[in-house]
Amino acid sequence: MTKHEITFPELHPPLSTQAAIAEADRCLYCFDAPCASACPTHIDVPRFIKKIASGNPLGSAETIVEANVLGLSCSRVCPVEVLCEGACVYHNINHKPITIGLLQRHAMDHFYASSGKLPYKTVPHAKKVACIGAGPASLACAAELRKRGLGVTIFEKRSIPGGLNTYGVAQYKFTPSDAAREVELVRATGVEFRQAEIRSTEDLERAYDAVFIGIGLGRTQPLGIPGENLPSVLNALDFIAAYKTAQPLPVGKTVAVIGGGNTAIDAAVAAKLLGAAKVSILYRRAEANMSAFAFEYEHARSVGVSFVWNARPVRFTERSVECDGGVSIPCDNVIIAIGQSRLLETLQKIGAIELRNGQVVVNPRTGQTANPKYFAGGDCVNGGREVVDAAAEGKRAAQGIIEAMGTDYSVPKVTSPTVQNASPSGQSGPSPLRSPEVRNNG
Repeated sequence: MTKHEITFPELHPPLSTQAAIAEADRCLYCFDAPCASACPTHIDVPRFIKKIASGNPLGSAETIVEANVLGLSCSRVCPVEVLCEGACVYHNINHKPITIGLLQRHAMDHFYASSGKLPYKTVPHAKKVACIGAGPASLACAAELRKRGLGVTIFEKRSIPGGLNTYGVAQYKFTPSDAAREVELVRATGVEFRQAEIRSTEDLERAYDAVFIGIGLGRTQPLGIPGENLPSVLNALDFIAAYKTAQPLPVGKTVAVIGGGNTAIDAAVAAKLLGAAKVSILYRRAEANMSAFAFEYEHARSVGVSFVWNARPVRFTERSVECDGGVSIPCDNVIIAIGQSRLLETLQKIGAIELRNGQVVVNPRTGQTANPKYFAGGDCVNGGREVVDAAAEGKRAAQGIIEAMGTDYSVPKVTSPTVQNASPSGQSGPSPLRSPEVRNNG
């Protein structure tokens, strides 16, 4: 397959203005709304929906980004069926829940079509924070810190920032160009991005007052069986990253995907959309044991992906997957999607942070690690969850950094004329930080 821009049909097409207003009018605007409580970033859902209903989608967007700077990506990739929409009170009377994700997208599309800016201003301050990794957790942390006026530099080893949103989320859910919009939104607040791989943290500790670790997870875990290094055997993350950067790996007519999670679903659906005639997901246990969300499973079935249950691969050949019991499944390509490894080598370079099961241990309220100068959030802490969880943890860690510095960094009350007018289409050295109060998994 030659290099070209990959375009897939959208999983959930956007609402028209008329449809968005009609849907917003269905909302009951609950007091103590369960939908807002179900959102890890606690967006004021009734408030942003009410603004759409009143014909103010950009005021709606302002409400969203005030709580979650990654409001665009979360409107596309959040598992709303088990979060905000899953908590909608309409379920109690057997009515269709409000399509909160689509309404959030409606508002955020208006925001970005007008080159909207974040609805707050930054104020200069000498304190500086380094963020390692340019994924969702670091972007959310950086935006919150700049909101309070602190200087922020994000270090990323890859050439394009964005982390999971850029390289790991299936393109039919979220495109690299949309991921770039959120990166530029954060950059516009004054965040500096540097392409660099951190080999030693000593220089960071001398140059910055605090360090946020948002490195995510590593490569796809290997199965450790014969044939895994054959050219026809791919790992899911490389496969997804390649086609998202317009360098798709070749896909044959028949593809077998190994795994039972959401990444396996993403890889299988993408293989189908890239032209494979037959795509099968091989899972080592029964259907009821799959970790993928039910709606992801149903979507895969709807595009023609088949499933083989209780299939345990023991060997790969150039044309098949050999499983327990002598079962042979013919295929041109294998895509392995059995979870990601931990970046232990990187984490072990950082002194005095505690790891548990390969994950960084933090104070769940502040994101502070056992080393009081370091904070962390996202997949390196939670083991691999959703973009919205990373955004929530990054923002929470930023607030923890502010608290630990013990200085007033209150947010100035401002208006946001840029958003309201939109239309569719340092010299001080590092100071010690306070020690964490408690330390357990966040």
